[in-house]
Amino acid sequence: MINVVETQKVLVADDDAINREVLGDLLKPEYTVLLAKNGAQTLERAARHAPDLILLDVMMPDMDGYEVLRQLRADPQTEHIAVIFISGLDRPEDEANGLKMGASDYIVKPFNPTVVMARVALHLQVVRQRRMLERLANIDGLTELANRRRFDEMYALEWQRARRSGRPLSLALLDIDAFKQFNDRYGHPAGDRALRSVARVAGAAMRRPADLAARYGGEELVLLMPETDADHARRVVEALCEAVAELNIVHEASAVAPMLTVSVGGATLAPDSSELQSDLFEAADAELYRAKQAGRNRITWREGAG
Repeated sequence: MINVVETQKVLVADDDAINREVLGDLLKPEYTVLLAKNGAQTLERAARHAPDLILLDVMMPDMDGYEVLRQLRADPQTEHIAVIFISGLDRPEDEANGLKMGASDYIVKPFNPTVVMARVALHLQVVRQRRMLERLANIDGLTELANRRRFDEMYALEWQRARRSGRPLSLALLDIDAFKQFNDRYGHPAGDRALRSVARVAGAAMRRPADLAARYGGEELVLLMPETDADHARRVVEALCEAVAELNIVHEASAVAPMLTVSVGGATLAPDSSELQSDLFEAADAELYRAKQAGRNRITWREGAG
């Protein structure tokens, strides 16, 4: 698979049209460039387009750059955007003030194009590295699915969203049957390969942007499906289980089947104010236990947490 690297976005905010044009033309060959001519426009475009970096003039008539930066940092949507001040104020105390307020850098006008490009490239590299670390912090190293930390974050968000909207939220717990026996028979490297194969199937089953497959622990995966009713969620899981069977991973040590199989417990709930976030998860966990008690290699589902 080829990874397409998205072009980074730079917002140029300057009330001087010539400066905007010069900086825009300088940056366009390398980056996606957005333009703003005043403070209000800068805040609006920062919130709407989420640029990776803002080149911000200090001296603007309606709202100076310091106030723009203060408002950017006060808004959770824009607080992490890197800002480089570009200013005709060349005293050391001016530069120090900008940096103390949270700017990443300070460039004095008249600017040197080579210096501007070098500093922009440096700060955008830092942005890329930070985002890479953030992604890695949310990914399980073995399966490359979301990890438990990421699941917990997304589950809390989707629970609150479901309570506001009244739409159903579906959650399923998947456990590989007789996985200890698989590891004992074929070795842990083979077990890791099998777990990665099942994880790929689970990830592929989560087709919508809001759907999430995560490794919850050991050989247990969790599937989060917002705005999904019980019938639809169960069909998704049934297709997933069929895809696992089609992997044809031999498991001669299993008392369940000669091939690797999974058990799934799921639950669907349209939460109201009387229910707790833990209710849905506990319902799915109880259903997984029921699937195991009933002989494994099956799906059990509950609609409602009761």
